[in-house]
Amino acid sequence: MIRLAVFLVGLSATTAQAQVLDFPANAVLQTSEVSAFDSYDLPVAIWADGAIPTKPVEGEITRQAWRINTQALTTLQLLRPLRDQLRDDGYSIILDCQTEACGGFDFRFGTTTLLPPEMQINIGDFRFLAAERSTPDGDEYVSLFVSRTAQAGFVQLTRVGPARDTATDIAAPAGAAPVDAVAGDPPSGLGKQLDDAGRAVLADLEFAIGSSSLADRAFDSLAEIAAYLTRYPDRSIALVGHTDTLGALDTNIALSRQRAASVVDRLVADYGVSRSRLAAEGMGYLAPVASNLTAEGRSANRRVEVIVTSAD
Repeated sequence: MIRLAVFLVGLSATTAQAQVLDFPANAVLQTSEVSAFDSYDLPVAIWADGAIPTKPVEGEITRQAWRINTQALTTLQLLRPLRDQLRDDGYSIILDCQTEACGGFDFRFGTTTLLPPEMQINIGDFRFLAAERSTPDGDEYVSLFVSRTAQAGFVQLTRVGPARDTATDIAAPAGAAPVDAVAGDPPSGLGKQLDDAGRAVLADLEFAIGSSSLADRAFDSLAEIAAYLTRYPDRSIALVGHTDTLGALDTNIALSRQRAASVVDRLVADYGVSRSRLAAEGMGYLAPVASNLTAEGRSANRRVEVIVTSAD
């Protein structure tokens, strides 16, 4: 996901303390509070023998409640990209549990949470994660309480550790406009390609050879697409898959369409993009961009492109 050095609209530099994680474009920060120095009993195991085992930790504490405006995502789908970010940032997972496995009602009410309506927890459907890492400035801890209602998903984030720089280390949800790209200014990167040419190759996507399954990790190009569609709510796009010439045409057309569909599914699941604005098509090997007589050419031809189909 894209990390943007901006202040969140409507929040002061104090309450908008540095974001620990990047959230999808349809996420809304409901509340944020910062304690310069305090303690927190971090849950490190599931409810057992009448209590939740905790680890007392101290430092600057940031508590935030996020609402993710989607009705389709499971708590696992809400948690997974955030968990992946933590791992990529060097955190070790201490606890990762779901509802009854956490301890159900006892775990829910034995854990400190922000109040509704900013943070809403479905007692029958939630997940909890705790993680830690060592930094040159000291140990850092993060916990995530993830739940969903019939209308939206909710994430409470608690971060404890060394003080962070409020002026330079603030991130916004993927899709928010950076300070030099306010409404009316041209986008950059992939968004600029779409504005200039109406199409772009998603060069960072990874599929196993012969497979339509998209690798289970975050891709910058998908975050940029989500940001682009947030910026232009009236536009729609098509994802178009392409292959090399190995294999029969019908097989390759089916594979290329399935790969494009995998990209559509990921944009919907992880970035909250409306499926009605997305289409998936497959061209097989009918539109090469390089010679299929070399390994390098075949690699270039195996691709997924994004094409703007409506700019009304």
